[in-house]
Amino acid sequence: MTDVLVPGGRDVRGILDEPADAPNAIVVACPPHPQHGGSRSDRRLTAVSETLTAAGIACLRFDYGPWEEGVGEREDVRNAIRWAGERADRVGVFGFSFGAAQSLLATADVEVAVSAVSVLAPPARLGPDLDAVAAYDRLDCPVQVCYGERDTTVDSEPIVDLARERDDEVVTFSADHFFVGQHDAIASEVGSFFERTVAGGA
Repeated sequence: MTDVLVPGGRDVRGILDEPADAPNAIVVACPPHPQHGGSRSDRRLTAVSETLTAAGIACLRFDYGPWEEGVGEREDVRNAIRWAGERADRVGVFGFSFGAAQSLLATADVEVAVSAVSVLAPPARLGPDLDAVAAYDRLDCPVQVCYGERDTTVDSEPIVDLARERDDEVVTFSADHFFVGQHDAIASEVGSFFERTVAGGA
């Protein structure tokens, strides 16, 4: 575990969870809404990170910089992707809720080649200029969309529909937005996806 200060002009700090052997892939993990307690310590992010490191993939969990209506936070994700891209051959991006939308938004507009994206409970939109569906539609890497069938907190349906249209991987959990008791199952699905898409250079 290494402390990381993500460069880019905003105070963005994270932790790089590393496997025993030097990895050739890093997954950037984006937390849920910072104004609702979202942080790099989110249990869904830590469960995914534990599974990734066990599979030989490093995971950068970070906290967003000062709140900036989602726009600054999108740049935080881009900068985290850039940081990972300078240190690994392959980069994946994972996000939960607010972080899931930010994963799609940032990946669509960053100059780093992202190998795969997995999103959990992604809202379709964060604001007038933060349309996650439109961003997703511009991606050409493998995408996994995970959602809870009883989730009434965010509207993931447009993203789930697009995933099915694109023939991307869709994983349904019998859960609401918070996936209580499902952290291990989430980590297994997301970890398997990244093992297939980023671990071995597939």
